[in-house]
Amino acid sequence: MPDRRSQRGPHPSDPRLFAPDQLPALRAAVADFNWLLSRGYAEKSALELVGNRYHLTARQRTAVMRCACAQADGERRRAKQVAVAQLAGQVIELDGLNVLVTVEAALAGAVILHGGDGAYRDLCSVHGTYRRVQQTVAAMMHIGEILAEHRPTLCRWRLDRPVSNSGRLKTTLLETADRRGWNWEADLVADPDYELARSPHIVASSDRVVLDRCGRWFNLAREVVDRRAPGAWIVALTGGPITPPTTQPATASSSPPPAPPSSPEP
Repeated sequence: MPDRRSQRGPHPSDPRLFAPDQLPALRAAVADFNWLLSRGYAEKSALELVGNRYHLTARQRTAVMRCACAQADGERRRAKQVAVAQLAGQVIELDGLNVLVTVEAALAGAVILHGGDGAYRDLCSVHGTYRRVQQTVAAMMHIGEILAEHRPTLCRWRLDRPVSNSGRLKTTLLETADRRGWNWEADLVADPDYELARSPHIVASSDRVVLDRCGRWFNLAREVVDRRAPGAWIVALTGGPITPPTTQPATASSSPPPAPPSSPEP
């Protein structure tokens, strides 16, 4: 069935799956999963073990997997993370769909997972096709404004060529950058993970494979969500705070809160 959603809001089951009474079991599962990963257990078998022990659904298991992090991996990722003040004068390579979809999801009020490595991750799945949603334009604007504020010399978006509509997304990104005077490039590549992992520049991604292999990375999605989506539903299963969902999804804007105006449609 084609994806006809107009926004990336929460899954209908999320209020139940991530309700306060579910959090102790989810946090215990992440702690056990981290322990197993830190001792060399395979991810698939370790996830099955903790998922069965705590009677987790498939969606909860995905959340556990995306929050978890072996101790050594977390330490290496944090050592390679650059601060926002280090972006000036640098080339930034963006894991395009990874960053954009996470910000879209946060603006729509979907669950945003606070991983053990500090990165924010969503529970959305593109499934071979990227579909523009209500939050797409505002997400682009927020990302662009945050980056422009910190003055990198170039922002290069890496987009998945095999994903349908990536070409249209590339056009929208470049048109948006042209109107705003942002120095952006957008490339369609067969494997963004491979390109980002070998990049000599700062990488913006929350993909675990990319973070493990790249030289330097910036936590862009978290920077944007924290500053531009104050009502986002943040779920931290590694001991951090839990932000419950707001009555209405976080709204998008082209200015930081409070009372931001809506971003224009390109």
